[in-house]
Amino acid sequence: MAKKQVRPVPVARDALATLGLQIRQGRHARNWTAAELADRVGVSQRTVLAIEGGAAGTAIGTVFTAAALVGVPLFGTTDKAELARLRRRGEERLALIASRVYHPEHGAPDADF
Repeated sequence: MAKKQVRPVPVARDALATLGLQIRQGRHARNWTAAELADRVGVSQRTVLAIEGGAAGTAIGTVFTAAALVGVPLFGTTDKAELARLRRRGEERLALIASRVYHPEHGAPDADF
């Protein structure tokens, strides 16, 4: 079965375009070609150009890898320890949220995904 294409909402399109431009600027600052960044990320040059163009179909892990390699801050920081703290803080907050939500109109709790 083919993957379902989800059309990003305008704010997501703007975020993709902005991140793509930042990645391109970071690549240029390092004097890397698109092929060189592609080699470092482990993807094709075409994929790098799609990322830089704000394409929505690229895996987020691939986009974040490209961003990290060229020094684009992710979630406001390039500090690995700070990113780990942000992750832990999010995990701690989620641990405080109920894992099930009760919907009285349905009569049974649903798993909260």
